[in-house]
Amino acid sequence: MESRLFNAGRLTYLTLIVACLLSFFPIYWMFVVATKSNDAMGEVPPPVLPGDMFGDNASRLLENPDANFITGLVNSAIVAGAVTLSVVLFSALAGFAFAKLQFRGRNGMLLFIIATMAVPTQLGIIPLYILMTKLGWTDQLQAVIVPALVSAFGVFFMRQYAASAVPDEMIEAARVDGCTTTRTFISVVLPTLRPAAAVLGLLTFMATWNDFIWPYAVLGDPENPTVQLSLRALSNGYYQDMSQVFAGTAIATLPLLIAFVVFGRQIIGGIMEGAVKS
Repeated sequence: MESRLFNAGRLTYLTLIVACLLSFFPIYWMFVVATKSNDAMGEVPPPVLPGDMFGDNASRLLENPDANFITGLVNSAIVAGAVTLSVVLFSALAGFAFAKLQFRGRNGMLLFIIATMAVPTQLGIIPLYILMTKLGWTDQLQAVIVPALVSAFGVFFMRQYAASAVPDEMIEAARVDGCTTTRTFISVVLPTLRPAAAVLGLLTFMATWNDFIWPYAVLGDPENPTVQLSLRALSNGYYQDMSQVFAGTAIATLPLLIAFVVFGRQIIGGIMEGAVKS
């Protein structure tokens, strides 16, 4: 009975295979078009095998003066890296404080943070843009980085994980050994939060890398874009070279795929390790 309960049947495998193919096909077709000429977009039936023009399309993309694609890649790497490190660090600190430390107003502050998650991001664009203008940060990368240094979702996520994964006995034992709160966080809490930090870091990196609305609003200078603004510049005009657009999209997608492959194993390994320990 137990073996039948935990063994997947053929229908389960078939469903998973179909779901994987449907999810992967748009990415695969993007790479196919990136290796073709612009005329491939109008072919019937559409092409399903890669071509040999990816080098030419990528070369034209990098030489396009309107896109500034290399600058966009560098800027996105700086912004996404800085925001990811900051969100993971501050979320871990705040999550530990809300989960394990006793202080006045803790529940009210946590409730306020959760309530901010219900406010649409678009409502804050105008006042935030006015603030960036007052600070003189428009057209500069700090205008994209600073407002995203802390995430309400990250704080709530890390708080929930810390509350269930960090035993109170470990913290009490560290205090008995003479550890300060900072030392307890670094030596005891942070290693335990590593699986959740990997998940939060991956989600934050992907969201920041793909962000378009706020960079578009605050980075009006076409000479200092993010990668998403560079891709938008390729789509402007009466004539759109879709092979060049898809080549840029493929290059911009590679860092996300690499990050998922690198950190995906750590995420799964950390979750499985926590499951075995529990």
